Amino acid sequence: MTAYEVAVRAEATLGEGPTWDPATGRLLWIDILGMRIHTYDPASGRRTVRTTEQHIGAVKPRAGGGLVLNLRDGIGLLDPDGTFRWLHREPVPGRRANDAAVAPDGALWAGTMRYDETAGGGTLSRVTGAGEVRTVLPSVTVSNGTGWSPDGRLMYYVDTPTRRIDVFDFDGEQALNRRPLAEIEEGAGFPDGLTVDADGCVWVALWDGAAVRRYTPGGALDRVLTVPAARPTACAFGGTDLTDLYITTARTGLNQPHPLSGSLLVIPTAGKGVPHPSFAG
Repeated sequence: MTAYEVAVRAEATLGEGPTWDPATGRLLWIDILGMRIHTYDPASGRRTVRTTEQHIGAVKPRAGGGLVLNLRDGIGLLDPDGTFRWLHREPVPGRRANDAAVAPDGALWAGTMRYDETAGGGTLSRVTGAGEVRTVLPSVTVSNGTGWSPDGRLMYYVDTPTRRIDVFDFDGEQALNRRPLAEIEEGAGFPDGLTVDADGCVWVALWDGAAVRRYTPGGALDRVLTVPAARPTACAFGGTDLTDLYITTARTGLNQPHPLSGSLLVIPTAGKGVPHPSFAG
C-alpha cells in the first residue's frame, strides 16, 4: 500500500477536482453531487465548505481573485466578496457539468456529461474570460481529465468510457491530431481526472481501480500508487513546492464503501508538479 495520509476525512458523495491555489496557499476541491466547494489549508489545517445551488463539476481560481465554477447550467463566477454571477448560462435538460481545467492562456476547458451517461451526450468547450464559448469536442460521453504538457504544446484528455488517455497537439487555442497515449486494461479501472508533472508525465486516477498511475510522455506505465478507496477520482500536486499529490475520492454507487471513501488523501513528496494558470476572467 502506498504511504498515503488523510488530508481531510470526509464523506463526499463524489469528491472531485483537486486544484492548488498558490495565491491563497489552499487546496480547492468539490463534491459534485453534494453541491459543495471545499478548501483546505495544509499549513494551518483550516477547512471551509460552501454549498452551491446546483451540481458543480469543477472549481478553479481566477487571476483577479475569486473562483470560476463549472456548474450544471453553465459557467459561473464567484467574486472575492462571495457575490455570484453567471458568465455563460446554457442549461440542457438531463446534462450536468463535469471536470474542467485552465489552459496556458487562461481559458477554461469545461466538460459536460449526461446524468444517464448516454454515449455522445457530453461536450468539451473552451470558455474565455470574456465569456466566449466554443465547443471543441461535441460528442463525448463522460468528459474528464484535461491537462497540458509543461511547454504547452500537448493537451491530454480523458473520455472515461473509452478507457484511454488521449493526446492532442496544442497551438494555444486549438487541440488537433487526437491520438491515444495510453489505454487502461480491463479490470484495472477507468481513467478519470489527471494532472501533468514537471517531467511531462501524466498522472491519472483510476475509478474502480483504487490507484493513481503515472505514464511517461511516450505512454509507458511508469508508476502505480495504490490507495484504500476504490474510486479515486482525480489528482493534483499541491503544497508550496508542489510535491504533494492530493487525491479526491468518491463513495457514490458503493454498497460497502471504505471508511476513507469520500475523503481527500495526500501522498507527500510523490513527485513535482508545475504551477497552473488561473482563469483569465
